Amino acid sequence: MDSDELMLECEEKMEGVLKNYKEALQKARTGRANPKMFDGVKFDYYGVETPITQVAGISVPEANQIYIKPYDRNALNDINKAILAANLGVTPQNDGIGLRIVLPPMTEENRNNTVKEVKKRAEEAKVVVRNVRGEVNNQLKKNEKDKEISEDMLEAYLKDVQDLTDKYIKEIDSLLDAKVNDIMTI
Repeated sequence: MDSDELMLECEEKMEGVLKNYKEALQKARTGRANPKMFDGVKFDYYGVETPITQVAGISVPEANQIYIKPYDRNALNDINKAILAANLGVTPQNDGIGLRIVLPPMTEENRNNTVKEVKKRAEEAKVVVRNVRGEVNNQLKKNEKDKEISEDMLEAYLKDVQDLTDKYIKEIDSLLDAKVNDIMTI
């Protein structure tokens, strides 16, 4: 593979890792209500696995409450069951029109467990970024061995790959720090 294409692919992969990590962070629970916690919850809607977010409006009437109002009232009980089955640690209250979810206040233990989980996800994301770096470096060394690039070019590319790696790891760390601060703020 051409070395310039390899560098573009490297950055795309690292950007993808960062995007996935950001999505994981959005779902991590803080002390405030976040509708994103329902993004992965699906239920059987007329024979099709459908995300709740596609068939209901989700609002945050108060800092510790979420209100889910389906566009089709017939889906209310199925959405309720899907939320309970998703093990999100919440119990919806059905008022006949929608579901009110009051989020329990986070205890110190909950906060610490959430921080551990977020840190674990950060470490996993960094490992994937480093694996991408390793794959690209090996391909670049192969290109140099096959005389597709010179030794000087190899060194320049390897430095660029390391710079990209450092950039994405630093970004993951800054997202982690911000999220930990958010979680631990009472």
